[in-house]
Amino acid sequence: MTPIDRLIIALDLPDTDKAQHIIDRIGEAGRFYKIGYQLMPVGGLDLARRLSAQGKKVFLDFKFHDIGATVERGVVSVCKLGGDFLTVHAEPDVLKGAVAGRGDDKRLKILGVTVLTSLDAAALKKSGIDIDLPDLVLRRAEFAAEAGADGVVASAQEAAAIKARFGDALDIVTPGVRPAGADANDQKRIVTPAAAIQAGADYLVVGRPIVSADNPAAAAAAISAEITV
Repeated sequence: MTPIDRLIIALDLPDTDKAQHIIDRIGEAGRFYKIGYQLMPVGGLDLARRLSAQGKKVFLDFKFHDIGATVERGVVSVCKLGGDFLTVHAEPDVLKGAVAGRGDDKRLKILGVTVLTSLDAAALKKSGIDIDLPDLVLRRAEFAAEAGADGVVASAQEAAAIKARFGDALDIVTPGVRPAGADANDQKRIVTPAAAIQAGADYLVVGRPIVSADNPAAAAAAISAEITV
């Protein structure tokens, strides 16, 4: 797997025309794209199909969270999009339903979302969660492994512990990645691309530092170069 295959570019944009414009500007510097809530209801599913047909990889960041049977039916439908990654919340029943819905599809990987990188210990405590944040991430990673999921979404700050516990059994997809000097925006637990890779992340999700750059292709290439560090 080359560095460019490990960089997931988040298309967190208001419409598919803007997303396609960015994709065109990035060109060969990008091979893996994330489509989430912002694009999903305004043509994001069709964009996912088009990207897949063009040989690109697609991360469907849908974060399914419902009873297992409902999640299972939803994932059966998602398999028709030709995506590579799908996120669900890392709770046992949700994960079990997602893995069942994926069935024998050899392309789609199920990722359990552990703790959002916009949250910190204070935010968890406010929600009534008293367990330490790193312990909560590991517990939810364990749920993912037990359910037969393929990986987890976790901050690089917890990646080393996940690798130590699960080795290569779980892929680690890390959001909240910012090049040195970039704004944190709404993220709390951020790291640089090089630090994330060194911590054990397998894939990095980067949005604004690329899609808002004056030269998105150069920004994507610079981050891919950091992945080789």
